[in-house]
Amino acid sequence: MYLAIINNALAKILRKIFWRMVSRSNKMKLILIKIGKAFATIKRDGILAGGRRVIDYLKLFLYTLVGVKSGDVLIVTGGVGDSAFYRAYNQAEELNIHGIKTAVMIQDNPFLAGYADKFRIFIFHRTICTPAVSRLVKKIKKQKKEIIFETDDLVFDAKYIQATDLYKNKMTVFEKMQYKSGVGEEILKDDYVKVCTTSTTYLAKILENYGKRAFISKNKLSNHELEVCENILKNIPKARDEFVRIGYFSGTHSHNKDFATIADALVEILEKYPNVKLYLAGPLDVDSKLSKYQSRIITMPLVSRDKYYENIHKVDINLYPLVLGDKFCESKSEIRFIETGIIKVPTVAVKNRTYSEAISDGADGLLAGNEDEWVEKIGRLIEDENLRRKMGEKAREKVLRDYTNRNSHNEEYYKYLRSKL
Repeated sequence: MYLAIINNALAKILRKIFWRMVSRSNKMKLILIKIGKAFATIKRDGILAGGRRVIDYLKLFLYTLVGVKSGDVLIVTGGVGDSAFYRAYNQAEELNIHGIKTAVMIQDNPFLAGYADKFRIFIFHRTICTPAVSRLVKKIKKQKKEIIFETDDLVFDAKYIQATDLYKNKMTVFEKMQYKSGVGEEILKDDYVKVCTTSTTYLAKILENYGKRAFISKNKLSNHELEVCENILKNIPKARDEFVRIGYFSGTHSHNKDFATIADALVEILEKYPNVKLYLAGPLDVDSKLSKYQSRIITMPLVSRDKYYENIHKVDINLYPLVLGDKFCESKSEIRFIETGIIKVPTVAVKNRTYSEAISDGADGLLAGNEDEWVEKIGRLIEDENLRRKMGEKAREKVLRDYTNRNSHNEEYYKYLRSKL
């Protein structure tokens, strides 16, 4: 017993020493975060899928060393995941389509500060304030150029991410280091920074409370994604049998609590409709209430984005629940409506502000605010194949109209950027 007490005491002392060392060096902190995330990715996704994601990061890192020249706008991003995909690379494609020459750079580039001379506007997405980032910001200010803070989540306020199940139970110690303080809060709280971009009205209101002007730039589909989805619709037939397939697509373990909000509704659905199968994609802890229906539950791992759309095409109905009233959940964008709508799959989504703005309830999707509504609206789509088809087509029409880079509607934002060039 005494040995265990001594070991625990030593462990606490070593942890304190470790954190003091890390806190003195943001560069060391970033290196440890990257290493920790790489190992966590491989552990979560497996050697093949996880290794591929790590290799993708290394490729992008090498590209930033030689592939970025000069232009109008430089988006500096802290990562290569879905958030970076939508808020850095897709945003860059959109701006380039509209004549604003834009490039993306991972913040790990050791020559980052040198790019202050090569661009006029700098957008910081999920960046940690390392010495390289600080040097770049200092040079931008000296040259009186524009800095814009970009976010699609509440990660800039540490108390929200630290309250999530993902942070408490799923992150490694290295991943938690990224959220010891708000991601990018140094940029956001800098008085020099007057403008932010974000993905939802909900987040825009929060950013305005910081005294910033907030432009809403919705998440959108890239030209490549449109081509992939067009090919799927033309060449991959839907399954034709007696089953109706309901899908839930989770990006991270942070959605465990969200999925749990509809567990009882799904039990009722699976009990009432023996012809229903439930497809669960990505990392997710499935509620034990559903174990009775295990033979009708199909799990799918995380895959590449192209394969991801093929998985969406396998289902007939998409579900997107969130914990109502939770600020971190409320900040999520309507991305699941976009990604499934382009494949003509209708969505039943949580009835919150963001999804109520995106979905015309009963026309291009359905909204549910409580268990009874989830059961009723999912059931309506299960029973009516014609309604599923019409609603899926309407969803695709809306996505093509409002949520693609080639057909975006951000004229006020483009005008502002051009005024700073």
